[in-house]
Amino acid sequence: MLRRIDHVAFAVADLDAAIHLYESAWGLTLAHREVVADQGVEEAMFALGDSYVQLIAPLSGSSTVAKFLERRGEGLHHIAYEVDDLSAELAAAVDRGQRLIDKAPREGGRGTRIAFVHPVTNHGVLVELVEYQ
Repeated sequence: MLRRIDHVAFAVADLDAAIHLYESAWGLTLAHREVVADQGVEEAMFALGDSYVQLIAPLSGSSTVAKFLERRGEGLHHIAYEVDDLSAELAAAVDRGQRLIDKAPREGGRGTRIAFVHPVTNHGVLVELVEYQ
């Protein structure tokens, strides 16, 4: 069961420039920055109310985010929902006919477990499920 919107993620080509924009134009304060090597990204998180704005930039030209930027350019990448039990939620998603990108949870940033649900079964929106450990 979805608990809340954890974050909305934007793919960016230059993380430092994007951080500067969100700080100067929107008055947000950087809350967290981390390299998530197994996903091939560096992320920056800005707390906004009870959720976050996440900026993600590719670490290499072969990462999925780099390919996303090549195809679509910078912009909205995914929406993430917090769940209590990620394994149970993935099983329920399969039962509902949703197509999973991740069949099992994997490590995410900030000590979370995550999994992605394919946009083809979500009206074109990539969905990330997040469980805090």
